[in-house]
Amino acid sequence: MKIARSVNIVNRKARFNYEIREEYEAGIVLYGTEIKSLRSSKASIAESFCQLKEGELWVVNMMIDEYKMGSFYNHKARRDRKLLLHKAELSRLEKKVKDVGFTIIPLKLYINDKGKAKLLIGFGKGKKLYDKRESIKKRESDRNLSRIQKNF
Repeated sequence: MKIARSVNIVNRKARFNYEIREEYEAGIVLYGTEIKSLRSSKASIAESFCQLKEGELWVVNMMIDEYKMGSFYNHKARRDRKLLLHKAELSRLEKKVKDVGFTIIPLKLYINDKGKAKLLIGFGKGKKLYDKRESIKKRESDRNLSRIQKNF
């Protein structure tokens, strides 16, 4: 049974501000009104980050708007949400995050083929200003090349 969903919320600044070394797919623990609001694409992960607390991974400051049809059962828009990963992945991340400058960043929030909400997280290091300049130059040169190829 395939469920066709087109929910795809991307953190655009993440790949610009961070050099992503590894990516992991994590499940999210959500309430009923949160998943309904997420299915209508009422969420943002632009200002969020991931944090390890007592051996568990949590996403902090992720915004999921309140569900319009929800009554007093509605959820808080910004709350810490638990991420679900295998123990081996968690221990690997915990070891790597202890190094200075490394962090875990949410990259993409989506609903998979089975109808489950997933968060693609990236493990990486913050870019310096000169790294960002190189990214801008590369992006502009790629645009120019594609523009030239289009004309021929």
